Amino acid sequence: MEILSSKADGILTIEFNRPERKNAITSAMYQSMADAINDGERDASVRAILITGKPEIFTAGNDLEDFLKSARSSDGVALEDRAVFRFMLALSGTTKPVVAAVAGAAVGIGTTLLMHCDLVYAADNAKFSMPFSQLGLCPEFASSLLLTQVAGYPRAAEKLMLGEAFPAQEALDMGLVSKVLPVAELLPFARAQAAKLVALPASSVRATKQLMKASRNAAITQTMTAENKLFGAMLEAPEAREAFTAFFEKRKPDFSKFA
Repeated sequence: MEILSSKADGILTIEFNRPERKNAITSAMYQSMADAINDGERDASVRAILITGKPEIFTAGNDLEDFLKSARSSDGVALEDRAVFRFMLALSGTTKPVVAAVAGAAVGIGTTLLMHCDLVYAADNAKFSMPFSQLGLCPEFASSLLLTQVAGYPRAAEKLMLGEAFPAQEALDMGLVSKVLPVAELLPFARAQAAKLVALPASSVRATKQLMKASRNAAITQTMTAENKLFGAMLEAPEAREAFTAFFEKRKPDFSKFA
């Protein structure tokens, strides 16, 4: 199973489990995560959700081969019916508190999904990146809105426009994560934090989350929809084709011929 999900002691744990491909996410994996979150939302015994990867890697983001294949096969399919968007809606819309434990690389959606979690903890080997512009694409998962709110426009512009990787300490300074820990301590700490949430009155935790997110819920959904529409159009543009061709040919892309 490339996504492991389990329930124990009030915690739904969702784990990336494709280390041989650096936990790169396929359409099927997005669907599995969406199903797990939606199931956890309906299950009263689930009082917190924990998302994690492996000590060496959180996720390399989209599996590019599967991503391109899924994008082409989704022509004419409504945005809300695509697995990745179902995952986005499930994670951004869950009323249960979500804890993330990030070790190793968190690429693309591996970073942007964290902006929809409530408690985010990183190992000292964590490295974050949102290389959408490098692929001829635009931000997704409302990151153009949320990163600006969290880090301020100048730092958000640097991370989203240049798409360069940054370490855990910088993510902490930006407010993207709450704490940085040694790799061996990360998952036990994150589980302990989730257990604290489980022990609290569920209604109080839900109400607190709802109140904090209420003012931006509509903006998040609107931004995700706008980003995904533009993302889909840019995916078919020459710049993205050059970026993906260069990636598979293991060479540096040349964007100089594009205005």
